[in-house]
Amino acid sequence: MNRSKKTNNTLEYSTEENRTSSIRGLLTAHGIKSSKSMGQNFLTDPNIPARIVKSSGIDKTCGVLEVGPGLGALTLELVKAAGHVTVVELDKRLIPALQKIISGCENINIIQGDILKQDIKKLVGDTLPGLEPHVCANLPYNITTPALTAFIESNVFMSITVMVQKEVALRICAKSDTPEYGAFTVYANYHTEPQILFDVSPECFTPRPKVTSSVIRMITREEKPLDVEKEKTFFKIVRAAFGQRRKTLVNALYAVFSNEYSKEEITLFVENSGFDAKIRGEALSIDEFIKLTANFYHAF
Repeated sequence: MNRSKKTNNTLEYSTEENRTSSIRGLLTAHGIKSSKSMGQNFLTDPNIPARIVKSSGIDKTCGVLEVGPGLGALTLELVKAAGHVTVVELDKRLIPALQKIISGCENINIIQGDILKQDIKKLVGDTLPGLEPHVCANLPYNITTPALTAFIESNVFMSITVMVQKEVALRICAKSDTPEYGAFTVYANYHTEPQILFDVSPECFTPRPKVTSSVIRMITREEKPLDVEKEKTFFKIVRAAFGQRRKTLVNALYAVFSNEYSKEEITLFVENSGFDAKIRGEALSIDEFIKLTANFYHAF
């Protein structure tokens, strides 16, 4: 954990070319090569971090968790805007460079570790007390889904603003009966209200990724539509529907609930819920999955 005295930050660039050269110079100076296994791509466009923070709605009343800060491009904007920032960086090699970059910033903690192994609720309570907790991060591509799941499951954040692969953002915000729509779409939309804010070109990074990125903001829903017991059934139904998405909803549900109910009973349940027996689960909206779950308790 690091706290340092306040001075002017050490990274100011007049052009994107200068920034790219400086980042490469820092990596070379510390003997670091970007790691594909860690999903490392460093932002070189100085406008993107500021735009992310502005879009996030973060201010001095907020405590922010940033994951995968890398060389601090987004971090420097966060410490300007937020009341306090906690960053978690897995790569030990980056810590000395990051400490140098944020030298002088008082409102920041640096924690070396794996965010997927952290007790996030405790981490937020210990390092961001008295502040409204938010996530803002350029997430490493290789942990996007588990990290988002961990943030949501911690049940402590007011919002999650992250840069992810565009295809992941499209999947989170997908409409029913489209190729991108899936179980994670339903999961994310049940717990949050997601919105794609803007895209980020591969040219804004070094090394350049092969895909376009998107910044997405997910505002946590204050109230859930189902109680805890029904919520468990809801996600069991959703996982069944998308586990074998080429099957009809009846057959997909029967594959999961066959020890409890006959196929005829499940068919009648689907039809009495207002759906054709041949419908596939991917055709149901989130509200229709909620309706199906509510009817489950009346049918059986």
